[in-house]
Amino acid sequence: MLQLMFAVAFSAMPLTLYIPPIRSFNLFVESLQNFIQDSFFFLSIRAIPRIRLALSRFFYSITHITCF
Repeated sequence: MLQLMFAVAFSAMPLTLYIPPIRSFNLFVESLQNFIQDSFFFLSIRAIPRIRLALSRFFYSITHITCF
């Protein structure tokens, strides 16, 4: 379990390079909000429950993996 925690921590470390600097953080947040608003327009009411169901099944299968 400790090895898994280290593997996840070190694989997520390069993702911190994608965090923008503080001076452009407001622009980043504004563009992220615009992207979410624009993409929400394309999601139908029926798509959101399907996405939630798929994600819940995925996370359920990850958490209930048995090791031999």
